[in-house]
Amino acid sequence: MLVLAGFVGGAIWGGYLARRRKGNRLDMLQYATSFGIAFGLLAFFASVILLRILS
Repeated sequence: MLVLAGFVGGAIWGGYLARRRKGNRLDMLQYATSFGIAFGLLAFFASVILLRILS
């Protein structure tokens, strides 16, 4: 669940950032996917670390 939230949050933030920098639709798509993947991976590693610590 944490990974999905990280992916969606990163995608929203990436799309917002590209829009703020006056990018076109393809720029927004690229930023959204890049940030989504990066934040999804970050959330994945954070969840693995949390599971290792708490169990």
